[in-house]
Amino acid sequence: MNLLLQTTHSNLQATIAVTGSKSETNRLLLLQALFPNITLANTSNSDDSEVMQKALKGNDTIVDIHHAGTAMRFLTAYFAVNEGCEVVLTGSQRMQERPIKVLVDALAQLGAVITYEKEEGYPPIRIKGQKITASKVDIPANVSSQYISALSLVASKLENGIEINLVGEITSVPYIKMTLALLNDLDIKTTFEGNTIKVYPVTEVASKEMVVESDWSSASYFFSLVALADTASITISSYKQNSLQGDSALVEIYELMGVKSRFENNALTLTKVPNFKLETLNLDLNNTPDIAQTIVVTCLGLGIGCHLTGLHTLKIKETDRLEALRIELTKLGANISVTNETLTLVASNEINHNIKIATYNDHRMAMAFAPLALKVPIIIENAEVVSKSYPDFWEDMKKLGFNETEV
Repeated sequence: MNLLLQTTHSNLQATIAVTGSKSETNRLLLLQALFPNITLANTSNSDDSEVMQKALKGNDTIVDIHHAGTAMRFLTAYFAVNEGCEVVLTGSQRMQERPIKVLVDALAQLGAVITYEKEEGYPPIRIKGQKITASKVDIPANVSSQYISALSLVASKLENGIEINLVGEITSVPYIKMTLALLNDLDIKTTFEGNTIKVYPVTEVASKEMVVESDWSSASYFFSLVALADTASITISSYKQNSLQGDSALVEIYELMGVKSRFENNALTLTKVPNFKLETLNLDLNNTPDIAQTIVVTCLGLGIGCHLTGLHTLKIKETDRLEALRIELTKLGANISVTNETLTLVASNEINHNIKIATYNDHRMAMAFAPLALKVPIIIENAEVVSKSYPDFWEDMKKLGFNETEV
């Protein structure tokens, strides 16, 4: 489905409930599989979370997680420590191009038995669950924080817990801290000092309902909409000012781009600040790479330049996001350059109309570019890809007055 997006006004007013955080949901689903007396509320209705839930509840010998990268990492660790199980974990063609070797090697240090079904270092992988008694592991810290979170999540069920030595500069620290905070909420003891994480073993946890906060990555598109509108007041729920999610940095980042945030009763109201002025935005997104696409599109729409660093993990996401941004923004008339870990956009007030934006099976490409329809009509190819993390996205855009026509 290709959608032509356009709007006849630039005054946005709405109240919208955003689905629960995919990141929190998938972590809690795994913890619930380990400790079944946990109950969950406000879970994500994303494809990724549904795939994760199905895999954890099923008894299939072949588990296909499609495009769900988080599920691939978390389930690799889960099945590896699930004594007696044997599964082949696979996914889409793109998933079979995304590396898993760092995590497999780390689990092998602990005594896990995992082999590659096709190309070494990549899914599909065959996992034979083992009783794990080793407790110390070294892992590169600069590739994906999901590998570290995967180990941390299963660690409390290991006989001797785990001590993870992070080698090199640590990527996406907020996501690691989110994982540890969720463990702490269940009274599972953890420490994170310097480059060492420790998770201590427990046999059981107290029964507890865990309420998932709404997804901050999904909130980014509303920050972008407010920044690009003439006037706007959008309230989204449910959000906390002291969020565990790293992407809550949006509040400070978008304040630089003329968006005021106000928290009240678990809701977040975003309003447009008049007479906003900024020439160039310089940011290190090492801790929050998932909002890079939204930010650079916002800058294009505002006619300002940006220089973003800390983006090295974007090359192994659903697509090579840096290259995808370079291609699609160039179509729109942008002067943009990328390296393996940086993106630079030159300020310009010219945006080409009616451009087809390829989404590369990447939900964030579709949603990041959608707010640009406030400036020019734009066509989003394969718009249904948003279901990976935010199935209601296009309905919520309609609530804001956007016209959506299949073309």
